[in-house]
Amino acid sequence: MKELVAILIPIACGCVLPIMVVWLAIRKSMNETNQRTQIVLAAIEKNPDMDIEELMKKISPKKKLLKEKLLAKLQWGSIITFLGVALIGFCIVQAFVGGMPTAALQQFSLFGAVLSGIGIAFLVSYYVGKRMLAKEMEAEEQLLVMQAENK
Repeated sequence: MKELVAILIPIACGCVLPIMVVWLAIRKSMNETNQRTQIVLAAIEKNPDMDIEELMKKISPKKKLLKEKLLAKLQWGSIITFLGVALIGFCIVQAFVGGMPTAALQQFSLFGAVLSGIGIAFLVSYYVGKRMLAKEMEAEEQLLVMQAENK
């Protein structure tokens, strides 16, 4: 029985969990699209002369700016790196103090190293993206300023 559980847990985490996450994300997107469609249909029924393009602009989700996307990467990179380093530090302290089995310490330190690596990847992605997308961010900000002036 233990052998079966030892096989099923990695399969569930490696196969079923990612499939469920993708399915839930697609389902959420479809529900949002259906809700917007129902709003537009109700608006058309009540007022057929309404400008549909303007209504679609108002109810459509706002796109994130490049700067916001990069700042989100910086935020997540910092949080995940801190968690990984804290977990590694915890393992080092437990190794000196004792009280935890060596196998558990190895697993926790490996998990901390993976978290640190993912966090560092987010931070590198932020700095590289910031350097590569500097001109695009400036153009985006100028466009927003021009749109604000026109309103």
